[in-house]
Amino acid sequence: MSTHQTTVNNATNGNKLPVSFYVLSDHKAEDFLGFISQLVQTALNKSNQSLLLLIDNESLLNELDEALWSQQAVSFIPHQLLVASATAPATDDLLAPVLLGDYLPSQFKGIVLNTTTRAVNDFMSTTSNTLPTRILEIIKPDTTSMQQGREKYKRYQQLGYELTHFKV
Repeated sequence: MSTHQTTVNNATNGNKLPVSFYVLSDHKAEDFLGFISQLVQTALNKSNQSLLLLIDNESLLNELDEALWSQQAVSFIPHQLLVASATAPATDDLLAPVLLGDYLPSQFKGIVLNTTTRAVNDFMSTTSNTLPTRILEIIKPDTTSMQQGREKYKRYQQLGYELTHFKV
């Protein structure tokens, strides 16, 4: 195991990094944006940590940006878009509790909700001192998404992470 992987496993005080897979029903997949918004709100309510929505699809990024602002007036989700560039903000410059972007910011320590086809570790290998405290994976009920989910599950399992899954 590499030093970086050991560091990630020990990021939560010696505990294995928890990874939760949410396998969506057809009904939940139809309201994908609504499910993500609900999951983000739940994570924020249960934790005082930042949450990063890892998104590598610009259309989905824009749709989620709009959806998070258009929640009920009493429960809108303040967030910040990250723009990948050579002058990407340091974690200290990140002001919102929820971040949306296609990369992990340097020094990020919090929950990562991954909507990409790649395991979060692929993004961690290009970022310094990023230590997620939890990873949330969403799996849609189509063949491609299920296969990608299986591959990510195997990868996380090989790294010794604590895996759980929920059918929703």
